[in-house]
Amino acid sequence: MDKEFYKGKNILVLGLGKSGVAAAKLLHATGANVTVNDMKAADVVDQEQLKTLKDLNIKVVLGHHPPDIVTENIDYVVKNPGIPYSVSPLKEAARLQIPMITEIELAYSLVDGNFIGITGSNGKTTTTALTGEILKNDGLNPFIGGNIGIPLSKIVLEEYQQFNRYPTVLELSSFQLQGTINFRPNIAAIINMYETHLDYHGTMEDYISAKSMIFKNQTKEDHLVLNADQSIFCKFLDSIKSEIIWCSRINPKQLGVVIDNDEIVYRTELKKEPVCSIYELAIPGEHNLENALFASAISLLKGVKSDVIRETLMSFKGVEHRLELVGTIDNVTYYNDSKATNQQATIRALQSFNKPIILIAGGLDRGNEFEEIIEAFRTKVKTLIVYGETAKKMISTGQKAGINKCINVNNLEEAVKEAKILAEPLDTVVLSPACASWDMFPSFEVRGNMFKQYVLDN
Repeated sequence: MDKEFYKGKNILVLGLGKSGVAAAKLLHATGANVTVNDMKAADVVDQEQLKTLKDLNIKVVLGHHPPDIVTENIDYVVKNPGIPYSVSPLKEAARLQIPMITEIELAYSLVDGNFIGITGSNGKTTTTALTGEILKNDGLNPFIGGNIGIPLSKIVLEEYQQFNRYPTVLELSSFQLQGTINFRPNIAAIINMYETHLDYHGTMEDYISAKSMIFKNQTKEDHLVLNADQSIFCKFLDSIKSEIIWCSRINPKQLGVVIDNDEIVYRTELKKEPVCSIYELAIPGEHNLENALFASAISLLKGVKSDVIRETLMSFKGVEHRLELVGTIDNVTYYNDSKATNQQATIRALQSFNKPIILIAGGLDRGNEFEEIIEAFRTKVKTLIVYGETAKKMISTGQKAGINKCINVNNLEEAVKEAKILAEPLDTVVLSPACASWDMFPSFEVRGNMFKQYVLDN
């Protein structure tokens, strides 16, 4: 698209977060007339971000959604991914048939590039970071962004002149994908799909539909990496136009990138190319085998040699807040898995440990029951400490699993104090909440950082 496409157009950016600020700055650079609107009051929003926009003379409306914020004069609405489509400005935009996009679609529309898009219910951040690290080690100098923390609009604005020279690796959430129209990654990957974010999407079908946007615009020239171990992907096959590369942890005969005799291999009809022994991976956990398979598959599609992939898999230590080792204190080991915001993520974390642990869990109540996690609780948890909106549900789940010690505390700080009292030498304490953080913390990152602080405080 012509980089001057938005020049003179009236654009409403809804949401003053990282992506909203980046989108507003990018649109301003194209010559668009930009208004930013956020429900948060002026004294609550990030003051540095606010100053940045005001210095550019971008109109900012805070504290409410004025009834006239969306009119027929608005050409596009760029929404923060987390804002539901049920809010009044978006309902009005839908009524007026004004296009509503996310920041990913905006930035994509302004550049020609080589895009790798990675999504999934769990593991997408680690897979994105690992893929980026492999490509870096191969000298491909990738841009890395999206849901992982750096908005694509920021990358496009700062690197516009050389953007198409290097691959761009994007972590993409269902929220971001739902707001895309023409976005087409050359390589797309869906690591897995579980029931999550139904408070936003409403139904599993709508969640699947949002995730499917990652391959909607792909052609036969593109590639789609999928999980052969989940039957849910069979539903997509008739609608996929790109070439599929399968990954499997459990079927060594599957063509694609698989685990065969405890080794990651790339299997085609003509050959079996070894990549790395699973015992050489630096990141722990069964779930990280899946992440390693997907990162390997994407890297192989980019032409990276298997020895570069192997060396990176042997050195990559993981991502903050994903089964992150905090330290060992008084012979007790502590792990921060604050990113585990759903049951499947916590199940995967628990499966990483050989003996029962002390688990700290709980958080925002999205209406989920916790039946799926009972078996993992039964075999992997000896003491359950819970807090937050889901505390009572978690206690009930722990009791169903036969956990003898199920303790309800008021907050995370009390949970850590209780864990320190109960822990014996050689015990492991893990924060893996199985819930979002928003009942007590603004993000899982803040929750994880506070956990680490509480652990390290004497």
